[in-house]
Amino acid sequence: MRVATWNVNSVKQRMPRLLEWLDERQPDVVCLQETKLADDAFTKLLGDELSGRGYESAVYGQAQWNGVALLSKVGLEDVVTGVAGAPGFPDPEARAIAATCGGVRIHSLYVPNGREPDSDHYQYKLAWLAALKDVVAAGPAEQIVCGDMNIAPTDADVFDPAAFVGSTHVTAPERQALADLMSTGLHDVVRDRWPTERVFSYWDYRAGMFHQDLGMRIDLMLTSEPVAERVKAAWIDRKARKGTGPSDHAPVIIDLDTAPDGDIGPVVPPPSAPRGAKKKTTKLPQNR
Repeated sequence: MRVATWNVNSVKQRMPRLLEWLDERQPDVVCLQETKLADDAFTKLLGDELSGRGYESAVYGQAQWNGVALLSKVGLEDVVTGVAGAPGFPDPEARAIAATCGGVRIHSLYVPNGREPDSDHYQYKLAWLAALKDVVAAGPAEQIVCGDMNIAPTDADVFDPAAFVGSTHVTAPERQALADLMSTGLHDVVRDRWPTERVFSYWDYRAGMFHQDLGMRIDLMLTSEPVAERVKAAWIDRKARKGTGPSDHAPVIIDLDTAPDGDIGPVVPPPSAPRGAKKKTTKLPQNR
C-alpha cells in the first residue's frame, strides 16, 4: 500500500498537477492539506475525476482557508473530522480528518502555524497538539499520523538553524509537543530510514529558495510500530515541487509491504544543492 501526504496549497490551483501526479505515482491513500475549499466545492471540482480513478474521498473543508481531505482506493471507514478536545481559534478550523483505510487508521493533519512565538496562535498550536496526542494515544495499534505538522523536528530538518532563530516551527515548546505526540509510539519513518541525509519537504516561494535547496522538513509521516515494520520505502517526491505553478510543499510517500519503485532514496530526484556543498548564511525571505 502506497500512502502519501501533500499540502497542495489550494486544490483548485493545483488541480491539473494533482491529477497528473495521481496518475504518475498511483498512491493508494492520499492525505491532502490546505485544500482551501468548502466540502461541496471540493466534490464539484474533483468528485468525478477522483471516482474515475478509483478513489473514495472524505473532506473537511472551509472556503479560502485550511481544509483537509483523504482519498483512498483501499476503503474509507469510520471517518472523523476534527480533533476531539482541541481548541478553535476561536472557532473550530478544518485541520484534521481521520479514517481507516486498508486496515490502518490514517490521520490527515494541517497543524496550526503558530505565527509568532508566545502569541495566542502559538498557544493554540500547542494546545491543539496536546489534544491530538490524546486522540492518537487512544487509537488502534496500526496508525499513520501525517501531514503538514508545521514543526521541523530537529536542526537537521532546516537548511540553516541560525536563519530561524526567533521564528516558529523550531522552538523548544513546539518540538517538545511533537516529541510528546511521538511518545505514543510513533516513528518518523523518513528520518528513521535516512538518518543523516539532507531531506526537505517545503521551500518558500520567494528568493529562489527551492532552486538553492534552502528548505525545511515539516511534512511528516509518523507511524505506529506495526506500520513502521512494514515500510519498504520512504521518500520526498521533490519532482512535484518543480515546474509551473507548484505548491510550496512536496509530497511525502511511504510504501508498505512492497516498494513499486524500489528503495529509491530520500529525495527524488536528488537535491540541487547536495549535502556538503559550501555553506553560507542565508536570511529568511521575510527577514531580508
